[in-house]
Amino acid sequence: MRAASALGMTLVLLVTSVAGCAGFGDGGSGDGSSDAIEVPQWDVGDWWLYTFSTPDYSDDTARLVVASDSEEDGTAYMLAISSITEAHRHAVLNHNPFLGRITHDNLSAYENGMPQPVLTFPLKEDMSWSFSLFSNDWTANVLDIAGDVAVISAQAADGARLDYVFDAEIGFFSSFIWTDSEEIQQLRMMHATNGESHTGDVYFTRGGDLYSNDLDNSGPDAEIRDSFFVNDHPNDGAWDQMIYFLDASCGSGGSTITLTLRDHLSVSALQRTWGPGAEEYGTLGTLPYPSEEYTLTLTFTGDTHLRIHVAGGITQSWTL
Repeated sequence: MRAASALGMTLVLLVTSVAGCAGFGDGGSGDGSSDAIEVPQWDVGDWWLYTFSTPDYSDDTARLVVASDSEEDGTAYMLAISSITEAHRHAVLNHNPFLGRITHDNLSAYENGMPQPVLTFPLKEDMSWSFSLFSNDWTANVLDIAGDVAVISAQAADGARLDYVFDAEIGFFSSFIWTDSEEIQQLRMMHATNGESHTGDVYFTRGGDLYSNDLDNSGPDAEIRDSFFVNDHPNDGAWDQMIYFLDASCGSGGSTITLTLRDHLSVSALQRTWGPGAEEYGTLGTLPYPSEEYTLTLTFTGDTHLRIHVAGGITQSWTL
């Protein structure tokens, strides 16, 4: 009886050892090249809090929330945001590619209507693949797998790079950094915390660029008049509204800026004036549904700076 018990214990230990080497469960850990990380399954209400930093705008903290898991005929999630103001901000600044549809199979973000495999599962060390993002083509390589964490770098032909870390424990990126060919960090996305079962309203605003300009004046008085035409979204029809984002600053003395945006009926949609010493940064606002052609008139006196972005927006909402 004692010999049979010893043999049975030996078999149990052997089977346990083999199962551990096979990497069952969380995708494996510990022995380098044999490790693999499988695609996580998201549930409606899962959320991640990130800080987004860019060279031109102040840090922006946003809570990304899984609003739906049945997009694209049941093959994609909808990743929304917990604040409608932040949804508008991300639509007009367009610095977060990971809002909107995200595929089930590879957590691929959509760009120009096509899913882009920023990740390709299962993630394994030394694997490589290609995708497009930020209007550039990238070749990605998994540099290292350590337990639940994959370190990935993607290179573009112009010298730009993406450095990002996928953490299976949180089910998404722990960091994502885009550095352009001039070594300027265009986006730094850093994980703060995450959780499950978010409740409340969440939003996604599909944006489309309508107008953008960045103007400095330090010489004589100047007047600039620009026009832009507003078409519907190519797939989703009429915009709900226009969203604008602006920075403005005036030097001392007689420095001033005036801004007037009128539609084709000469109705003023937006009027702003800044006087000597005035500064305003990161202002976000909305305008009623656009009426085809708009004319923007700007006047500058003295030492002045104005940056303005205008986008069309279509907003969806979900109650969780």
